Amino acid sequence: MKKKIPFSTYAIIGTMLFGLFFGAGNLIFPIQLGQMAGTNFWPALTGFLVTAVGLPLMGILAIALSGSSGLRDLAGRVHPLFGLTFAVALYLTIGPFFAIPRTATVPFEVGFQPFLASDHIALWLGIFTFIYFAIVYYFSLNSAKIMDYIGKYLTPTFLGFLFILVIVTLVQPMGSFSEPVGEYAQLAFMTGFTEGYNTMDALGSLALGIVVIQAIKSQGITDTKEIAKATWKSGIFALGLMMLIYGLITYMGASSVAAIGSYTNGGLIFAGVAQHYFGAFGAILLAIIIVLACLKTSIGLIMACSEFFHSILPKVSYRTFVLLLCLVSFAVANFGLNNIIQFAVPVLMFQYPLAIVLIVLGLTSSLFSHKRSVYAVSMFLTLFVSIVDGYSALAESLPGVTVASIESVREFYVHYLPFYDIGLGWILPALAGGVIGCFWPARDRSNPQYVTAENEV
Repeated sequence: MKKKIPFSTYAIIGTMLFGLFFGAGNLIFPIQLGQMAGTNFWPALTGFLVTAVGLPLMGILAIALSGSSGLRDLAGRVHPLFGLTFAVALYLTIGPFFAIPRTATVPFEVGFQPFLASDHIALWLGIFTFIYFAIVYYFSLNSAKIMDYIGKYLTPTFLGFLFILVIVTLVQPMGSFSEPVGEYAQLAFMTGFTEGYNTMDALGSLALGIVVIQAIKSQGITDTKEIAKATWKSGIFALGLMMLIYGLITYMGASSVAAIGSYTNGGLIFAGVAQHYFGAFGAILLAIIIVLACLKTSIGLIMACSEFFHSILPKVSYRTFVLLLCLVSFAVANFGLNNIIQFAVPVLMFQYPLAIVLIVLGLTSSLFSHKRSVYAVSMFLTLFVSIVDGYSALAESLPGVTVASIESVREFYVHYLPFYDIGLGWILPALAGGVIGCFWPARDRSNPQYVTAENEV
């Protein structure tokens, strides 16, 4: 007779899962979305939830249900070299190059920078990020304690402080919704959909999926079906919590324009709302909320990245990678939040279509008997659109960067590729690749199954 898993176990794992994902970007992007979407609140929020909540859950399930041992294994079903390259690129994106440094710069710029003289900001940013990553380093040394650190302590504390601000917003609304701004006026759903990319959570789910599965195994759950079941139930718990908080934060932004005015930065909107209700104390409350939100996410990311790079280079210890990643993240963080976001967007626009297609393939792998050709052709055709998407975002942020040949391809996509104008041009190539891959003759007709990276190497 199988031991029944108590709800408290799912709740703790779900809270840990929520804590790993919900960081700085999860606070500043939905509140900004609310201000800009205004009366188009619901379609914009729905689109945002698809990529900021639905895709991360699908990513965790793709790792659990596909039977892969992690991101490298899953991506290795395309080809072992692709598996290694894609995994390294993704871990660097959600790790020391973009996501982890952002967790340090956001709390500084929102909670502390407004009270500092402009000529001393660089110095104080260096001091703050040094202390911040020293704390992250300390808590990241013992990966076995991740559920205690994040699931039992940091996340509940963060939620407690956040709900103080949210409840006051609901009890004493700041005002009615304003008119939508920019693309939110005509394309509210799709604008919210692509805005969810900025959270990096779908990318993170592929990298953090193995962390969640290990946490489940630490609770004595070892059967594959039970692990998948625990992942699903824990994911639903985390999904519900994230949807609730995203909705409340987006509402906060949508109702704030009349009271605090419009801002182009979600952190400044949060600061304005906190000051509106609590005055000077609001800055302290906001600083606590954002530091806790970022700290727990940063610890989880450092742990996941260190485990991954240690698995590639086992001669370098886990503790050494923790130190190296903290040092690199510290250095990048001191370039400032605006520079981090500016260079992150093109990378995200390149990686997200590939990540989404890989997630869908992982979830449906059994339907096409895990054929490698389905993975390979589908991802190969998606890559052609991803390259142009990444280039377009780079050219927009750095107008001087133009390549004539890619511009020609981009013009072709705009005129002839379905859904490209709404940011979903990769859908048709991915589907076509899947169909072609299904009919692609296997090299060994007696065994059309995929070959894992470990087996092929």
